[in-house]
Amino acid sequence: MTDLTKYGPWAVIAGGSEGVGAEFAHQLAQSGFNLVLIARKPGPLEATAQRCRETGAEVRTVAVDLLDPQSVSHITAQTSDVEVGLLIYNAGASTCNELFLETDLSEFQKVTDLNVTRMLEIVQHYGRPMAARGRGGIMIVGSLSGYMGAWRHTIYAGAKAFSRIFAESLWLELREHNIDVLELVLGVTRTPAMERIGLNFDAPGIVVNEPAEVAAEGLSHLGDGPVWVAGGNGPQALANSAPDRSRVVLETHEAIKALIAGVH
Repeated sequence: MTDLTKYGPWAVIAGGSEGVGAEFAHQLAQSGFNLVLIARKPGPLEATAQRCRETGAEVRTVAVDLLDPQSVSHITAQTSDVEVGLLIYNAGASTCNELFLETDLSEFQKVTDLNVTRMLEIVQHYGRPMAARGRGGIMIVGSLSGYMGAWRHTIYAGAKAFSRIFAESLWLELREHNIDVLELVLGVTRTPAMERIGLNFDAPGIVVNEPAEVAAEGLSHLGDGPVWVAGGNGPQALANSAPDRSRVVLETHEAIKALIAGVH
């Protein structure tokens, strides 16, 4: 169970309505945490909140689109009266998977806004009072995409690489404040969002993880930062870090093509 005395009493989960985020919410509620769940769609958000309330947790929901520049101000206003000891940023989806030269930069800006700008704003806001209290935890949910360049992921892969290096640096800075920082790196995970876009989960050589399992793994390794590669994907992350970048990128390109067959 996640340590309530170090990370409680409230946890904020950005991207907390379904998939891995919903599993974070339910597992933390079972550990005695109160929750603030943030997501764009009110329906799934309220469904997850109700499931968590059934465990006895107090749950607040904030239905907001993190692409809105005012979203963080809205979120922080809704949490100004509670002590947040744990932040999980699980909102880093890829909103544009198109060829770079054929797409307007404003569409790619949405990817960086969600994966970089909003993440930095939220981490700084909740990290400052954690540092003042001398305890807390920050988890950023990352992706194996951050370990190599990928076709139609020029911006998303770069954003995920940024978040991993940022987490490593923040881990160094916040150690003296007794704040745990972890980038939880996920591989292919069977979430509702991934199912909706039609990924081929039966592609050869692809490890497919379940949301509940990777959420539990992330929470159990919160103190083992700065990076934890979940779901048995450690060997793949190591292989994708090899110095022969052309080989890595071309080999992973073939695997990705099989995974997204039929999506484009």
